[in-house]
Amino acid sequence: MNPIAVAIMGPTGVGKTSLSLELARNDGEIISADSMQVYKYLDVGTAKPDAKDRDKVVHRLIDIITPDKRFSAADFKNLAESFIFEISKKKRFLF
Repeated sequence: MNPIAVAIMGPTGVGKTSLSLELARNDGEIISADSMQVYKYLDVGTAKPDAKDRDKVVHRLIDIITPDKRFSAADFKNLAESFIFEISKKKRFLF
């Protein structure tokens, strides 16, 4: 089975997070594709979902590394791919 992920894209401030939360609330998980949201402590300017929203729906690739560590596009790809397969094995939707 090939996993299917729904990508929600657009400029800052158009409601991507709200839409993803609404779509994922019953049986989904969210994999953030924002390159700055992977970093802990960099909350200003990244529009990370707040703790309340992150408690409602599982979010991946948010606050996973400190800013003093190296994190490449290849690192992102590898982690995202592993989450995609993990989530699809659970028969959950990906956003």
